[in-house]
Parts: sequence; structure tokens; C-alpha cells
Amino acid sequence: MALGRNKVNSIKRMSLRLYLIRHGETEWSLSGQYTGRTDIALTAEGGAAARELGLRLRGIPFTHVLTSPLQRAQQTCALAGLAPVAEIEPGLAEWDYGDYEGRTPADIHASRPGWNLFRDGSPNGETPGQVSARADRLIARLRVMDGNVALFSHGHIGRVLAARWIGLSVRQAQHFLLNTASLGILCYEHDRTEHPAIALWNAASLQLWPPFP
Repeated sequence: MALGRNKVNSIKRMSLRLYLIRHGETEWSLSGQYTGRTDIALTAEGGAAARELGLRLRGIPFTHVLTSPLQRAQQTCALAGLAPVAEIEPGLAEWDYGDYEGRTPADIHASRPGWNLFRDGSPNGETPGQVSARADRLIARLRVMDGNVALFSHGHIGRVLAARWIGLSVRQAQHFLLNTASLGILCYEHDRTEHPAIALWNAASLQLWPPFP
């Protein structure tokens, strides 16, 4: 039976909070190698940090849990205890680095001085415009959700999501550093959808986070 108008109007949506979680440490994140579509697992330290994240997230009632299809993100999600309710979201996959996959910034700059991923992209990989469009499509999907939503993702796409969430360009995402096994919270100021905000950024699992029920 359809709800009456007064009943519909009395229902209040839960305020949206996006818990953006970067996966734990891998051998390549430790060495500084760009890791896009290479499906690499967590190190032992990365797994321990993911479990610690799970302890800090315990008790938060998530309405949705989305994870990148790559195993380092899925493994972090599982070790944090959220795999049973997780959904694979291709939009959370890391930037495709093309020919620069597996290389370090120092190595790239030696042959291409002044190169900047957020401005130039990678040969045979995703352009900044393509990554921006992918982030915007995901954000459009997320905006119709409510409550606490966990997003298990990666370093560069996570930075782009944060920048695009508050209306900044992909190039400005370079200023949002994001460590492994860290948490950021994207939300709205005063629950107003026209005022997207960042409540927390790059918080490590062992840091004291403020309570965000």
C-alpha cells in the first residue's frame, strides 16, 4: 500500500557520510611504485593495519559497503570485517597508469622532467579528464544514498574523489595526500547537500579519531 503524503513527508533521510578507506600497505606502495591495475596483495603489515581499521570502524552502522574490484582493497575490506555486506564497485578502482605501471616517480621524472600525473596523465593510461568523469559518475551514485557508506579504494582515485566531492579539479587533488590504511570522511556541512565538505582526512588507524556514529 502506498504511503500517504503526510507519512512520506515525515520520513527523514539519514545524513550521508562517506567513509573513504585506502587499502593497506603492499610491496609496491612500500617501494613507491605506481600500482594501478596490477592486482597485488597486502603485506603482513598491511593486513595488520586493515584489522586495526576494522576495530576502529566497529559499531558504525553502514548502510552500504562498496569496494574496488582489486584484491588489495577487497582484502582490506575483508580484514576490516565488512566483506559479507560488500558490493564490488568498478568506479573505485585505482587510476590506470598505462605505460607508467610499476614505475616510481623518480624513475619517470628522470626521463620526463616536470611530469605530473594529475595534469598529464600517463601514456596509454587514463587521462585526468577520464578519471574525473569516472569519479563524477560514482559521486552521482553516492549522492542518492543515505547513512554511513564505506568505500574501500586506492590512493590516487581516493584523492580525486575527495577533490571532486568538494568541487575541485583533478589537478588540485595532488594536494590531498592519502596514506595506506587511512580514513577520510566526506559529508555535507550542516547536512546541506549544496555544501559538500571533508570532516576527516588521511587519519591513520592508530590515530585518535573523533567519534562519527
